[in-house]
Amino acid sequence: MRVNPNFTPEILTELYISQSQEQTTLEQMSTGHLINMPSDNPAGAATLVENMAQQNSTDQFVQNTNTVEGLLQTADSTLSSLVEALNQAISLGVQGGSSTAGQQNQQQIAQQVQGIQAQVLQLANTSYEGNYIFAGTDTTTVPFTANSSAPDGVTYNGNNNTNTVEIAEGRTVPINVPGSQIFQGSGGDVMGSLQQLVTALQSGNITSIDNATTQLGTALNYVSQQRVFYGNVMDQLTSNQSVLQQEQVNLQSQQNSVDGVNMAQAATNLSQEQVTQNATLAALAKVIPVTLLNYL
Repeated sequence: MRVNPNFTPEILTELYISQSQEQTTLEQMSTGHLINMPSDNPAGAATLVENMAQQNSTDQFVQNTNTVEGLLQTADSTLSSLVEALNQAISLGVQGGSSTAGQQNQQQIAQQVQGIQAQVLQLANTSYEGNYIFAGTDTTTVPFTANSSAPDGVTYNGNNNTNTVEIAEGRTVPINVPGSQIFQGSGGDVMGSLQQLVTALQSGNITSIDNATTQLGTALNYVSQQRVFYGNVMDQLTSNQSVLQQEQVNLQSQQNSVDGVNMAQAATNLSQEQVTQNATLAALAKVIPVTLLNYL
């Protein structure tokens, strides 16, 4: 068997390998990533690309959910204020419909109901982050404007369409009820009932006042029913938010398992690589002249 007396190429190759391994380990420790270029781990790099796409998608769904939650909370709070206003108007209607109210008192009550009308109009034009929440899909248009010649005392300028938002892959939910349905619905016309109560109080007709007050009660019940929509959507979003948060945890865990650096293990590897490199350099010192070693 022939033995090659020239060990230099083998030692230089080993030195190159140890230096390359040390450089890779240092880069991994510096960046915190096992994969700093696709060639480090082609299969792992492909997994990371898919993982990142899923994370971006999940993050967008979380952002959508957070934005919608704020809008729904604003809508529900607005309808809560509307319920309070209608209760107050009903109470005034009962007072004005009393046989002992008197015409002067009825006129004063009519003015108070007109104040509630103005308050309700303001509530109907509530906006969230610059968008009107009761204008259907025409969110840049003021939903209602006062119109004394209209039977309801207002004109609806929005549309009857519904906005939706994607909260998960292939899953969308409606996020609004058009203002025409809430404030002028066939099941309870808030605007029309208030206008009729004002007219009845101004006329002093007890029967008309009682009828308008009864209609306001119907409108109040109807608005309460509309609030259920927002409560149901909020429940869906809360449940979906939990799913999305768990998905974020799972995706991050997957990313770490593929690309995360174990710093303790990396430090051990670096120490071993440095020992190997020093040993290789010591071997080179024995077979290469000092001048050539200095050149290298």
